[in-house]
Amino acid sequence: MAPDFFSTWRAALAALALGLTAAPARAEPTHGIAMYGPPALPPDFVSLPYANPDASKGGRIVTGNVGSFDSLNPFILRGTAPWQIAHLTHETLMGRSFDEPFTLYGLLAESVETDAARSWVEFTLREEARFSDGTPVTVEDVIWSFEALGTRGHPRYRGFWDKVASIEATGPRKLRLTFNETDRELALLAGMRPILQKAQWQGRDIAEGGLADVPLGTGPYVVEEYEAGRFVYLRRDPDYWGRDLAFRRGTHNFDEIRIEFYGDDTVLKEAFKGGLLSYVREFNAEAWANQYDFPAVERGEIVLSEIPHRKPSGMTGFVMNTRRAPLDDWRVREALITAFNFEHVNDTLTGGRQPRITSYFSGSELGMRPGPAEGRVRELLLPFADSLLPGTLQGYDLPVSDGTARNRKGLRRAMRLLGEAGWQVREGRLVNDAGRPLELTVLLQQDGLIAQAGAMMDIYARALSRLGIALTIESVDKAQYAERAAQFDFDLTMMRRSLSLSPGNEQRFYWGGDHADEPGSRNLMGMRSEAAGAMIDAMLAAPDRAGFVAATRALDRVLSAGRYVIPIHRYAVGRIAHKADLTYPVDNLPIYGDGIHFLPTVWWEKKNDNQ
Repeated sequence: MAPDFFSTWRAALAALALGLTAAPARAEPTHGIAMYGPPALPPDFVSLPYANPDASKGGRIVTGNVGSFDSLNPFILRGTAPWQIAHLTHETLMGRSFDEPFTLYGLLAESVETDAARSWVEFTLREEARFSDGTPVTVEDVIWSFEALGTRGHPRYRGFWDKVASIEATGPRKLRLTFNETDRELALLAGMRPILQKAQWQGRDIAEGGLADVPLGTGPYVVEEYEAGRFVYLRRDPDYWGRDLAFRRGTHNFDEIRIEFYGDDTVLKEAFKGGLLSYVREFNAEAWANQYDFPAVERGEIVLSEIPHRKPSGMTGFVMNTRRAPLDDWRVREALITAFNFEHVNDTLTGGRQPRITSYFSGSELGMRPGPAEGRVRELLLPFADSLLPGTLQGYDLPVSDGTARNRKGLRRAMRLLGEAGWQVREGRLVNDAGRPLELTVLLQQDGLIAQAGAMMDIYARALSRLGIALTIESVDKAQYAERAAQFDFDLTMMRRSLSLSPGNEQRFYWGGDHADEPGSRNLMGMRSEAAGAMIDAMLAAPDRAGFVAATRALDRVLSAGRYVIPIHRYAVGRIAHKADLTYPVDNLPIYGDGIHFLPTVWWEKKNDNQ
């Protein structure tokens, strides 16, 4: 599609969105905000539906992380901080309910206000909101936090800041952000920026803070003690300002949280079996079925809990770097997908227990539907018909093998596709017209959490050798992997993209072509698709849920038919092995299942129930 047509199409879409959302310029302040429609919970809600408002307080849990840390500031690029810190020690203006696709309720802010087009958003701070040192949260703190993180913080905050036309105080406890483009999600994203204390960083550069420069937060926990690379000890703040909020009722119930660090996942799991950790998450269905029969489980001291969810599968698999030939040819990518004998691999490594990902949003209402594109989905894609890969409009399904180790039919099809792309076998090697052999390198990180990746690639390498393709497996440590992945120094590598029921601006970072070649880009495959960009625009400008779903299903088609990733299995349920005294609201599970919002946030110790 010509660039001038693409620009015109985007401008028309934005104008249409503004027209459809035309309404009175101002709404009344409210306790919450949803992407579409009103929030599900009323202003007088008692607690989040997946929290137990009567959960007892007290106790201690110990969790484990693989790797190390050299920072306790998760809001800047410098250093590596424990991922839990941001969610336990700091807060945002609004808090998310994980029982709704995308709805926020007041946290540091008591109310939110916006216009119908969501061209601006205004927050009113709670008078009682406090940092952990007891000082009040001010409008000045909030404005400084937006500006500092948007300009000096981690790059994930900068994309939002670029879309802010202005930010200003509109009252003693009020501030307003005005946006410079049409994007309904921006009003919600503003509510999810972390708030830091301006005074702590007076005369200092937040981006240059060291390990000892722990940012002051407003959250339920504070960092009490740490030892670099070994542990972090968090203590529940007895003076936490928000303990009586409905949004917080039944959450953050443990008095102490200790995070221990281990060199690899095997050692971490052994520490759990030895009673040193309170819980572990297991991502391997085969291991879950066969490796959790140790004595503590048999005695009932350890409980195995499975947590279902309704979120999209996301994409887990081996991404192909299209910046490099011949992976820029879709026929080669389709051949490599076909040669990956998933049915045999899955049966060998997981006992066939984990279903395969069939598209990026599979398992949810946002996933593409079988067969040809229809209705609004087809209308969105048709302007790009000339540039879409085969199957996008017609329907695309992953190749399915017969499950045998030989996979003869699949390899014959792969060879036909490679032949169409100009590759032929000569003297046992697959070569192009210039006689250059097809040799590929898969880059893997030495990390027990994805230990199966190496085993999968061993099986895959044997299959590719039958096609005359040489596959080299390179396993490197975390630091080397981060550097090489940032520079796109790989042919294939393991990729995991978790996707929500409310995909938004982050999709540009995952699949957008504007920054595809910038070092560190999340667009590992290097895709450049005007159609994908237009579908993301349509998602963000959709005036209602139906339009949003149609645009996401259209994006799913572009991504899936692009053949960028060799998909493997999806995590259909969360699997948590935990001490028997730990429990959670079994009958009120959130639609998002397990995640950072779930354990330890809404769990508690049963032994404290009668105290």
